[in-house]
Amino acid sequence: MDRRGVCALMVLWAMAHLGSPADGSRSLRRTTGGRKGSLGLTGHDANGVPLRRSKRGWMWNQFFLMEEYTGTDMQYVGKLHSDSDRGDGSVKYVLTGEGAGTLFKIDENSGDIHATKRLDREEKAFYILHAKAVNRQTNEALEGESEFIIKIHDINDNEPRFTRDPYIAHVPEMSDIGLIKTALSGMDREVKEKYLVVIQAKDMAGQMGGLSGTATVSITLADVNDNPPRFTKTLYEFRVPESRELGSSVGAIRAMDADIGQNAEMDYRIIGSDGPGMFDIISNRSTQEGVIVLRKPLDFEKKRQYSLRVQVENVHINPRSYKMGPFRDEASVRITVEDVDEPPAFERPSYVMEVREDADRNVIIGTVSASDPDDKRSLVRYTIDRRTDMDRLFDIHAGNGSVYVLRDLDREENAWHNISVIASEFDNPRLISRVPVYIRVLDVNDNAPTFATNYEAFVCENAKANQRIQTVSATDPDEPIGGHRFIFSLAPEAAGKANFSVRDNKDNTAWILTRRSSYSSLQRSVYHVPVVISDGELPALSSTNTLTIRVCTCDREGNMKLCNPEALTAKAGLSTGALVAILLCVMILLMIVVLFAALRRQRKKEPLIISKEDVRDNVVSYNDEGGGEEDTQAFDIGTLRNPEAIEDSKQRRDIVPETFYPQVRRPVLPPSRDNNGDVRVFITQKLQDNDSDPTAPPYDSLATYAYEGNGSVAESLSSLESVTTEGDQDYNYLSEWGPRFKKLADMYGGDDSDS
Repeated sequence: MDRRGVCALMVLWAMAHLGSPADGSRSLRRTTGGRKGSLGLTGHDANGVPLRRSKRGWMWNQFFLMEEYTGTDMQYVGKLHSDSDRGDGSVKYVLTGEGAGTLFKIDENSGDIHATKRLDREEKAFYILHAKAVNRQTNEALEGESEFIIKIHDINDNEPRFTRDPYIAHVPEMSDIGLIKTALSGMDREVKEKYLVVIQAKDMAGQMGGLSGTATVSITLADVNDNPPRFTKTLYEFRVPESRELGSSVGAIRAMDADIGQNAEMDYRIIGSDGPGMFDIISNRSTQEGVIVLRKPLDFEKKRQYSLRVQVENVHINPRSYKMGPFRDEASVRITVEDVDEPPAFERPSYVMEVREDADRNVIIGTVSASDPDDKRSLVRYTIDRRTDMDRLFDIHAGNGSVYVLRDLDREENAWHNISVIASEFDNPRLISRVPVYIRVLDVNDNAPTFATNYEAFVCENAKANQRIQTVSATDPDEPIGGHRFIFSLAPEAAGKANFSVRDNKDNTAWILTRRSSYSSLQRSVYHVPVVISDGELPALSSTNTLTIRVCTCDREGNMKLCNPEALTAKAGLSTGALVAILLCVMILLMIVVLFAALRRQRKKEPLIISKEDVRDNVVSYNDEGGGEEDTQAFDIGTLRNPEAIEDSKQRRDIVPETFYPQVRRPVLPPSRDNNGDVRVFITQKLQDNDSDPTAPPYDSLATYAYEGNGSVAESLSSLESVTTEGDQDYNYLSEWGPRFKKLADMYGGDDSDS
């Protein structure tokens, strides 16, 4: 039977229980004891005979309607009828309430009620409406308003639905029977992890005509630790150079575990080794690897291969899986050490040496030793890192490593010297190693004791004999093993006529005592007491230290009243003002003497130009500033570059020559075309000529060497170029050159008698 047939059966069942006629016609009639205008619910049989119900058996205020009506016409609900309705059309039926006018419509003439739409009980199970009959003309109510309910009958139109789709469940593998039973025993996650199960639900207890729904359940097998770890190989091999640093990785091994998560976590450990403590293994939780690390330094020359036995085991073991066997595995590891060219190795990590501070130079104080650890046994060369021995106090023999003294030592200056010795191979000097050498300088008694400080002692004029005026102590930069033991005494040369005595207290101190009573500052204001201090070492050293004692004026209790230079001068009758006046007078007299000497020297100084008859070149000084490069009238430094002015010897022009040279005419050299002469060389040569001249005066002088320059019509005007014999030379043309050359025309022009 299909769904439509089931719905028809349910409609018949409902009508049978409601007492409705077979044609399903229903009417609502309201009666009040035969009162006119009553509205009631009436039903008619197939022949049209009214059916009357007792008051208790009929609920007149309810209509029933099937949901999900599939007919083409509107579904008939029921009929309203009033006793006032005579069939003449004067009565109008009005319907109000839930769904009135939209879901439910009433024929205002006949009172028939129809459902306009398909109704769904799951959306709304009942509707409350109100009906009344009114006069069509006056719109007045013919009777009171009646309320009735339309209930929607349910039909099986919804299949069962699951609240979730899909369902996700996790079931441990190898689980026991549960709500959802496993069809296979021993389900293994490592074989298949996920399963999809479709579950169907039916209503009506699974009877015919019921609806059903399905849902998918995704079942994931959760992992349990049912697989032990296994190494992929029985032997792992690694190669590592002997220079590998401590703590670095040598290699990594890994075991495989079919489980996942914490069930696959593994611990590695070394259970056997032929080099105890050489290696260690660390478990890496992120990669589940066992990392082998180096713990002790390798040496290819001592051991070239190591063998290890490594075990791996699961961290988290399921007790139910013990019956499957041990959850561990073992493997062997072979590590081969590779040879590396290593630097020389010292026998000790550091060296300590001792040397006396009075040791002679080139004395050996100790030896360092290093060797090449490689099989080739290369020779080793030793040097000292000079950055650690800046003063070059020590040196080392390059071949045997003997450290010796290179310079004199002084313990009092530096008691320890820390140097660094470098060892390198002859075959490969780049391979070096260092070792610290600590040199201790041993003390030698080479310093005499002296006063511990500069003492200022005084004695009162009214002092008594054997009175203590000062306590002195001594110091010695040496450090004897038994400590210092100083001996104080008065110098022998002062013992006979001493005014003071020295008493040794045997505790490295001494007292200075007076040997007589009463001292006079007028007779002698200062006494110098020589004190001899010697140490108790072998050989003993001593020094004489002078203690200055001033004589002061004191009161009766021995307190000093006057004991300074002002007091001493005051007793002599000179005040401070008098001393200052005397000093000023001496300074003024000294200044007058210096000024007078300077004036006399200036007067005796002979001028450079004595008379007009001096025909030598004159140096004329102008105090005006030149105009720079554009000043063509000023002196040009280019004149110093004339090589024609260089001659072997020239007369000085700042002194009068003792004898006149004969006037010998010399040929005039043609002007040189080379303008690039070295000015520095030229000036240096002239400076040497003047310095070596024995006739030079004992004061600085200025000598100029100048020429007019190449390209000049007059050529050079310097006397250096002038001929010694001027008889054949005509200088009358100088007067034609203008007033600037008038001086030269007067000097060189005219008759020979003038010259």
